[in-house]
Amino acid sequence: MAKLIVADDHPLFRNALIHAISNTFVTKATIETDSFEATCTALEQHPDADLLLLDLHMPGNCGFLGLIQLRKQYPTLPIVVISASEDTDVIRRVMSFGASAFIPKSAHPAEIGKALSAVMDGELWVQPALRAQVLDHHNQTDLDLAAKVAELTPQQYKVLFYLTEGWLNKQIAYDLHISEATVKAHITAIFRKLGVTNRTQVVIQAQRLQLEPPADKLLTTSF
Repeated sequence: MAKLIVADDHPLFRNALIHAISNTFVTKATIETDSFEATCTALEQHPDADLLLLDLHMPGNCGFLGLIQLRKQYPTLPIVVISASEDTDVIRRVMSFGASAFIPKSAHPAEIGKALSAVMDGELWVQPALRAQVLDHHNQTDLDLAAKVAELTPQQYKVLFYLTEGWLNKQIAYDLHISEATVKAHITAIFRKLGVTNRTQVVIQAQRLQLEPPADKLLTTSF
């Protein structure tokens, strides 16, 4: 039996996913979260979690950036990405950045059960037809950038997220309950760790690890 954290901002999909899992996979507890921040809190509160099911488009996740941060903070926790995207390049990058599995939201419940069982057995899982395309092909530039992002502290990651959203220092300071001087210190550290010299370069780097917004968050699933 496994303790799961299901991180997705769409309550209808979360409920459908949990129902599908319950029919194909034995769990002892399921924790639901609807944002990246809530997911980080849940991980802190439940260090015994066995699996994290993560939606890439969840608020605060910022595409692949959130996955990279979580992989650094919880190196032994299997992370299963659940996404409406079925783009081969997205799947390849997800696996390169440390996910244990990629499950499309269109997957059949039985396939989800197989994927989670494989991950619990220590295996990597993607749909069989895609394995050769995504598991053995890595972009070194992506990996180098991911390694730099992984050096950011959780607070620096939050500041980076706000920078990608175009927030001013005073707005970031207010939302994080810190001084503008502290925000500037975090930004300086971000510049150094990412090897850039200004905000524009930070955003350009970060955009390389972001995703296009989903065409329809209400995408019909096979659950």
